[in-house]
Amino acid sequence: MLRNIDINQMNRLMEENEDAKQIITQLLKNYHSSVSMIAHEIRNPLTLVSSSLQVIEVQHPEVKEFSSWKQTTDDVRFMCGLLNDLTDYNNGHSLHYSVFQIERLIRNVAVSFALSLDAEESEIEFSSQIIPGMGDFTGDKIKLEQVILNLLRNAKEAVTGQGTIFLRAERVDDNIVIECIDNGCGIPEDIADQIFEPFFSRKENGTGLGLSVAKQIVTAHSGTISAGCSDDGKTVFTVTLPV
Repeated sequence: MLRNIDINQMNRLMEENEDAKQIITQLLKNYHSSVSMIAHEIRNPLTLVSSSLQVIEVQHPEVKEFSSWKQTTDDVRFMCGLLNDLTDYNNGHSLHYSVFQIERLIRNVAVSFALSLDAEESEIEFSSQIIPGMGDFTGDKIKLEQVILNLLRNAKEAVTGQGTIFLRAERVDDNIVIECIDNGCGIPEDIADQIFEPFFSRKENGTGLGLSVAKQIVTAHSGTISAGCSDDGKTVFTVTLPV
């Protein structure tokens, strides 16, 4: 798996050497094709296993009492999620452009996330402030939705009990700035530089690809994403996208 530092070094090399650019471009194309093929070949039988387990549970409810049954189904569910995240990461650099109102996109994501919290009867207090007047944006609408949702879900997993999540978005000069702020467990300084690396996770059942996917998508839009801490100790993820 390519790390962010590897990608940055390759980008610099491609800028400096035209021959290297052609070679690296072809190698990356082959790399992404190989990852997609492997993920596809694993997903097919794994999906059949997952379906079989569900059928067994319906036909024989007593299996739920077996000591290893829940762990088995949880493991299969985790592997399916890992493959989905791996596919997202592998395709994060590939964008399908359209022109859309990014303000409306962010509002729709905020409403969807708020409804999901209500459906779960979550104790988390969610609020948003989306400043009007952002104008049209050219980018991959679906993948930018994924970025914002990833940040909100990451904040949700970091918050325990009656925590708070705040989503803020506005246009600052020629940039769209999106902030996701939570009062959860925070990010220790010693791992702040690692959280966007593939497969790095402090969560018990985390794949470590959510933030990596977000970074890859934002970078493909020529933007930046960073994590920090506010003056009052809250965790702040900031996405900046050039218009």
